[in-house]
Amino acid sequence: MCVAVAGAAVAAPVQAEPLWPGGPDVPGVPAIVPTPPPEPVKAPCSEKARACLQLSTNNAWLMDNGTVTFGPSPMSHGRPGYETPPGVFKVAFKKPFHWSTLHNAPMEYAVFFNGDIAYHIGPTEEQSHGCIRLTPEGAKAHYEWLEPGDIVEVVA
Repeated sequence: MCVAVAGAAVAAPVQAEPLWPGGPDVPGVPAIVPTPPPEPVKAPCSEKARACLQLSTNNAWLMDNGTVTFGPSPMSHGRPGYETPPGVFKVAFKKPFHWSTLHNAPMEYAVFFNGDIAYHIGPTEEQSHGCIRLTPEGAKAHYEWLEPGDIVEVVA
């Protein structure tokens, strides 16, 4: 025996804006109180910084006159005995690909700002020998944004 079933359209519930942030959704009724815009991202550095590194949170930001333009981006820094020092530094030079003869390792998107300490791509879940390791996206953004002479602030 065969049974034929006619297709029936099932209407999906209409999504509505909440009447107030965190309030009930009422289909067809616009929000009474609009959702506020997100808070601007803040970094713990001065308005002079073009890049900000916070060692305690492992976050890096790019900045323009005190306004965050990128970040926070995950990073790692120097391990015990090879600590990345806090301070205010200037970008010395940058190279799209640098080979560390000291550690026999590649440093892609290298931006040197404190002697032999640089930003570059590296595993952010492991501490370094003093360099700032960033994700590929973060390292590329820092490389493209920073120029020799730009201020890099490293805070605890």
